[in-house]
Amino acid sequence: MIVLINPNSTAAMTEAMLSTAQAQAGAIPVQGWTSTDGPAAIQGPEDGALAVPPMLELVRKASADGAQAIIIGCFDDTGLDSAREVAQCPVIGIGQAAYHLAAIAGGRFSVVTTLAVSVPILEENIQHYGLSPYLSRVRASGVPVLDLEDDPVRASNRIVAEVQRAEAEDDVRSVVLGCGGMVHLSASAQAQTKLRVIDGVRAATAVASGFV
Repeated sequence: MIVLINPNSTAAMTEAMLSTAQAQAGAIPVQGWTSTDGPAAIQGPEDGALAVPPMLELVRKASADGAQAIIIGCFDDTGLDSAREVAQCPVIGIGQAAYHLAAIAGGRFSVVTTLAVSVPILEENIQHYGLSPYLSRVRASGVPVLDLEDDPVRASNRIVAEVQRAEAEDDVRSVVLGCGGMVHLSASAQAQTKLRVIDGVRAATAVASGFV
């Protein structure tokens, strides 16, 4: 069993990630848990700090319930190191999984995320993982996280436009979609670029499946 934990309290985002994760995992069961005491969205370090304590309680519960792998469904990899300390199974961050997949695929990659406040966090994470040599740029699309659910057409158009700018300007082979809420945009983005489009939920589920 894989447990996907959404550190924010937006259940619709959990369901979107869960649907994708279960399709990726095939016969391996995946559960999606929402941190109801977390912020509605994680946009910047303050939201991340608020999200960690209730998320860790869910990590402890998932581990005690027999999870064979846990996925943290926030692209900031919120509380990932702390989660690994309290879990008895592997814990995978969707950001880390996506970056490593992009690096393995070869060449440099860019990241398209939501707001500018998230850019330093993602850059710091990529440096922490030792993958800075593969990174061209972290791009902010200017789309708030909740707009991915509340205004999906406009959000999708802006994100795809940013992906296309990355293709034109960044000299990369892959682009990483830098938010768990972008999980439903992967196919439409891929149809409009020659770059390899990498979604963190699919990447993390593929890694988690290897531990089951």
